[in-house]
Formats: sequence, structure tokens, C-alpha cells
Amino acid sequence: MHPATEKSTGGLQRAFVDAYAEASGRTATESPVLPVTGGPAGNVLLTAWTGLVLLVLSVAELLTLFDVRGLISWHVALGALLVPPAVMKTASTGWKMAGYYLGRTPYRQAGPPPLLLRVLGPLVVVSTLGLLATGVLLILLGEESARQDLLTVLGFRIDWITLHQGFFAVWVGAAGLHLLSRLVPALRLTILPGQRPATGVPGRWTRLLWFAAMVASAAALAVVLVHAQGTWGSLPRR
Repeated sequence: MHPATEKSTGGLQRAFVDAYAEASGRTATESPVLPVTGGPAGNVLLTAWTGLVLLVLSVAELLTLFDVRGLISWHVALGALLVPPAVMKTASTGWKMAGYYLGRTPYRQAGPPPLLLRVLGPLVVVSTLGLLATGVLLILLGEESARQDLLTVLGFRIDWITLHQGFFAVWVGAAGLHLLSRLVPALRLTILPGQRPATGVPGRWTRLLWFAAMVASAAALAVVLVHAQGTWGSLPRR
């Protein structure tokens, strides 16, 4: 085998091993704890709890797909509830990565996620935000306007509903892999007895305030979009 090929194969194998080790909880990244805010450790806790909220809401949202027209109000409400935690998780993860790449010492000490998760991350973010953004836009446009053709590609007509479905298809794969890689570490940090950090991480009240703001904004958005759903679910199928 050519040395360059052998090196590339070895690097890829190592990337899979590192990702599996972290996903299974066999290795755990030590996040430095800073006074007042908690630093990287506080960021990790906020991200983990927000991720679990997203998981519960996402499962509930997926269940409405069994009868999306009959459960359209639930589908819209749950989709709205997903927006603030998705934005907050994106922001908390982005803050951590920015701290690492900008050379902030605590975040450099915490280190980056495994290579495969860093490659997967942007796809998860783009597909999640794209799915939620097009979902909100569909409600604001109304069903009839949302079905108006935007363009034609290789003979296939694309409208806003098609775009929403496309983001969903990408999101299912990306979010599924992300869930497999992050569920165990998140549970170890938040719920599993004996696995949570032995010492308190500063910034607890700040994180609670962020959560309160997330809940309030999610509830407000859900009320607004449910009232704005208009003719969705009432027009005949096409």
C-alpha cells in the first residue's frame, strides 16, 4: 500500500475510533470550570440539557407525521416549540467552537469534538435550521401560496413544501447520527445517577434564566403560529 494511502486509511480509522469512544462514553472530555459562568463546563451542561429538550420535542413532532393533516395544530405547535431550543443549542455549540478556534485557553484545554462529529456538525445545523425556517415560512404563507412553483429542476417542480421535505430528509440522517454520538454523553452529564459532575458548576442561575427565556419564547411562538395556520389541513389533498 502506498504510504500516503496507508496514512489516510489509518487517519480515517482513528477518526471512527475516537467518535465511537466518545459516543459510547468510554472517553470523556474534561471541561475546565471557571468562576461565575462555569466556562466550558457550564457550556457543556447547557448544551446537554437543551439537546435533551430537543430530543423529546423532536420525537413528539415525528409522531404527528402519522396523520399530519389531522394533527396539523399539534404539528405546528411542536414545530414552533422546537425553534428556540434549536437556536440556543446552535448558539451554545457555536460559542464553544469559536472559543476553541479563537485560542481561548479554557476552550483549548477542553479540546474539539472528534473529527467526524466536527464534519457532521455543520450538516446538522444547516438541516435543522433549514427545516424549522421553512416550516415557519409555510405557516406564514398559507397552503395555497406554499404550493406555488418556485422552479423546475430536471422536470421536477419545486415549491416551499418540497424544500421543507428536502430539509427533513437530510435532517433525519444527520440528526440520527448526531443523536447516536451525543445521547450517552448528554445522559451522563444530566440524568444518570452517579455520573453527573461531583462538584457544582458555577452559573446555574444564568443557565436557568436562559432556559426560562427559551421556554417563554417557545410558548409565545407556538401560540402565534397555531393561530396563523389558517387553511392548513382544511384544503383538499393535491
